Amino acid sequence: MNMNTVCIIGAGPSGITAAKNCQQNGIAYDIFEKNDKVGGNWVFNSKTGHSSVYENTHIISSRTMSEYEDYPMPDSYPDYPRHDHLQQYFENYAKHFGVYDKIKFHHTIHHIHKNENKKWVVDYTDDQGKEQQKIYDYLMVANGHHWKPKYPEYEGEFTGKWMHSHDFKGVNDDWRGKKILVIGAGNSGCDVAVESARVSKDVYISMRSPQWFVPKFMFGHPADILVKSMEKLPPKMRQKILTKLVKAFSGNYADFGLPVNDKPMLTQHPTANSDFIDYVRHGKIKPKPAIKRLNDKIVEFVDGTQQEFDIICCCTGFWTVFPFFDKDFIDFQHAEKLPLYRKMMHAEHDNLYFIGLFQPLGCIWPISDHQANLACQEILGKYKRPADMKKAIQHELDHPHYNFEGGQRHAAEVDYNDFRAELVSDLKTAGVIIPERKPLVSIRKLVGSLLTA
Repeated sequence: MNMNTVCIIGAGPSGITAAKNCQQNGIAYDIFEKNDKVGGNWVFNSKTGHSSVYENTHIISSRTMSEYEDYPMPDSYPDYPRHDHLQQYFENYAKHFGVYDKIKFHHTIHHIHKNENKKWVVDYTDDQGKEQQKIYDYLMVANGHHWKPKYPEYEGEFTGKWMHSHDFKGVNDDWRGKKILVIGAGNSGCDVAVESARVSKDVYISMRSPQWFVPKFMFGHPADILVKSMEKLPPKMRQKILTKLVKAFSGNYADFGLPVNDKPMLTQHPTANSDFIDYVRHGKIKPKPAIKRLNDKIVEFVDGTQQEFDIICCCTGFWTVFPFFDKDFIDFQHAEKLPLYRKMMHAEHDNLYFIGLFQPLGCIWPISDHQANLACQEILGKYKRPADMKKAIQHELDHPHYNFEGGQRHAAEVDYNDFRAELVSDLKTAGVIIPERKPLVSIRKLVGSLLTA
């Protein structure tokens, strides 16, 4: 057993794979979880103020591309599993790898700082409500970044129900027949709009900028499996093919009131939803531009139109914050690019790792596994980070996988396949060989004509 000790924060998908990698590499660890189950946001909780999925949530990446590479999801799971499938999967994963019984449930971390020996001093409340303190050699932060809601600000005040998707748990009788406005057309925004349209005839969605809406299935396959089949193609060719595919499947956005997106695919984080376009084209969801001002229950949009609403749900993202760190120590809240090597290593703290702090064009979990493995290899002295970390980080920031839009929404954006390949290459230098994930379908056979268009 390696004598170094690791503190892992969070028993969500990234935390449990961090613990698994420590376990497999003989590294002593403690894993803290403030709730009573593994799974993080995927543990449904009907209480507002609690970070969790809503009642009907299904994952937006496919089962095949979301499962940990060393622990497949059951064949009985659908292509896009529901939240309770996933929570059970995470629990089974933790038990399978001997992690579950080591999780410190109902333990809440309040503050972390470095002492004079550059070790991590962790202050927490245990499951008996007692204040405790423990010192660790290494810290793995894996508690996610989808918990502090980011609200938009407008002139005026809205006197109806004003809420964030963070507190959306599903539609009920309070929503039935109400006039509803959803702000934001990302994955959460489209989910909330679709769910709302099931019980209300007056559902609108406000968008500041055009988006790409990707169906979950193309040619009978989950869309991300098709994207996987393109990983060997040059990025611009991938973008060209995907743009043509989405236009072919969805039609001309302008024909049904959505703003036309002139930017190539993959420069924005796409919205994966098979129902949204269908609901818009059936008139169940009505697109609106950005909001100009609020007045009582009246919303004025930038095109001069006005509409009365009962409920506004802000699906406008989350702040990247870590409340257990002092702000003058680490503060990413307003960062438009995360200054971390491989989205995990800090230039000034070589015993700190962020696991799962990235937004892939795909699923986080299997790549978090590779991040955690790389962290363990460095702890064991088998992996050497770049000698000039600041230069290496800047190079990553200057050379993104795609020319992603700026802003906080894309601060941690990566391409799933390219980012995985980088981590796999790093692990190879430490003597760890990760098998290649071969495409399950051939894009040339399915859409060969688009390659020469």
